[in-house]
Amino acid sequence: MCNVTSSAPTAALQATRALMVVSIVVGIFGLAVSATGMKCTKCGGDDKVKKARIAMTGGFVFLLAGLAALIACSWYGNQIIRDFYNPLTPINTKYEFGAGVFLGWAGSLLVILGGALLSCSCPRKNNYGNRGYPKGGGGRTKAPSSGKDYV
Repeated sequence: MCNVTSSAPTAALQATRALMVVSIVVGIFGLAVSATGMKCTKCGGDDKVKKARIAMTGGFVFLLAGLAALIACSWYGNQIIRDFYNPLTPINTKYEFGAGVFLGWAGSLLVILGGALLSCSCPRKNNYGNRGYPKGGGGRTKAPSSGKDYV
């Protein structure tokens, strides 16, 4: 008869899994909110400021989803490092960083970057960007007189 050790996941691993699921659900919600705020959709009316604010809200939701994924991947990475350097952990149960942890970090950083860019899409109250040309006739005026008036 084999000595079976408990292979049940630890509480930290269960919490990490739950945090990743929360990140995925929040990311899908952010995708829906951001799609509603796009200029090419009919949802939300034709008001460009309102649609930009909806897109900005979607960006904040993406930031939240990316932070949740980053916390989950970092928490799991911290657990791997602590178990690897713990002398009381048996050698056959030590893990090393795999592609999943690196892909999780990269993906969460890309989601945070996308959310940050989307959050910056809201127009300002005082729209200084659309100044255009001055109404006074522009920059061209009569050339300065050289003192010699030709007839």
